[in-house]
Amino acid sequence: MKNTNSSSKCRFCNSNLEYSVINLGMSPLCQKHVKPENANDMEKFYPLHAFVCEECWLMQLEEFATPYEIFADEYAYFSSYSPSWLEHARKYADLMTGRFGLNNKSLVVEIASNDGYLLQWFNLKGIPVLGIDPAANVAEAAREKGVRTEVEFFGKNTAEKMVYLYGNANLLLGNNVLAHVPDINDFVSGMKIMLAAKGVITMEFPHLQRLIEQNQFDTIYHEHFSYLSFVAVNRIFAHHGITLFDVEELPTHGGSLRIYGKHANDTTKEVTANVTELLQREIDLGFESREFYSMFEEKVKETKRKILDFLINAKRNGKTVVGYGAPGKGNTLLNYCGVRTDFIDYTVDMSPHKQGNFLPGTHIPILHPDVIKETKPDYVFILPWNLKDEIINQHKYVREWGGKFVVPIPELMVLD
Repeated sequence: MKNTNSSSKCRFCNSNLEYSVINLGMSPLCQKHVKPENANDMEKFYPLHAFVCEECWLMQLEEFATPYEIFADEYAYFSSYSPSWLEHARKYADLMTGRFGLNNKSLVVEIASNDGYLLQWFNLKGIPVLGIDPAANVAEAAREKGVRTEVEFFGKNTAEKMVYLYGNANLLLGNNVLAHVPDINDFVSGMKIMLAAKGVITMEFPHLQRLIEQNQFDTIYHEHFSYLSFVAVNRIFAHHGITLFDVEELPTHGGSLRIYGKHANDTTKEVTANVTELLQREIDLGFESREFYSMFEEKVKETKRKILDFLINAKRNGKTVVGYGAPGKGNTLLNYCGVRTDFIDYTVDMSPHKQGNFLPGTHIPILHPDVIKETKPDYVFILPWNLKDEIINQHKYVREWGGKFVVPIPELMVLD
């Protein structure tokens, strides 16, 4: 890690971004899968370089592609194709309904509501819902589930419009969206506007502590503008008049936080010990010092070497290796490691929106999972490692011919 000559500014506090955390080279947008008719076209690659601001300690990327380029119109990620994520959403709906007494007079609003994977559970309870998502194709899938959805990027202007049309939110939520917004001040300001006087905000996002400690470098990609610690998020929300009154640590996405927010002048909800304890833990770990981030890049380089060692040895020994999944994290890993069809023959994905296309940059073909049964590979390389248990259980037939699963993060493991 070193000081750089970057002249970029922090997206929260506008300080100079000078301290490099990790440079992953050049990488394409991770959800822009290549269609067969465009296979010979030039692709755009952008620097994938993360910095941490030494004023507010928000870890972040520089912005090269706009949110419209990344998310608008056609977006390849549909949340409903993961059974475990659907179950997570169902349990969340039950928990929030009980804890905050939601009923048919409440309004639940989800930012980045995707294909209605979560709001459908509130619908079943008779609780009014509103989804807001910038991608027209996933919004249409949500509407087909009966989930009322507006196609918009969220911020202050959208919040004012939604309040005028639908009223304020009693529960305002967003799962894995806070990291996706380049203008985090506009976004959180919009949440302040959208929230009812006694309402609750919940946001879920991957925890920076887990990213660093568990070597989850592949979760760094252009669609994720920010990498969030609790100390940074608490500072950002407080700046906009929102008090975080509770926080939970979750196992999802390799380790996530769920934060609970309220208007700063709302006296009906006490700040729990969870908040003060996590803030103190992060400070004690050094989140507000260079030292916490200093060894991450070397650790990632060694992981790259181990992945390449495994793939080189497998191919030299005449073994076949295929991928499982076409997630954003997989594209970071494959492009950073320089892995293409010379090492991985193909990958598979449950989503028909991805099948028949190629992974960005590497041009590894994305096929239907049934192809694994037909080709009987020696190794199945799991790219969405956060779902490894679900994937292995669904495809345990791989072991019938002696096939093995490979998980790359936090350390490469071959599972018999």
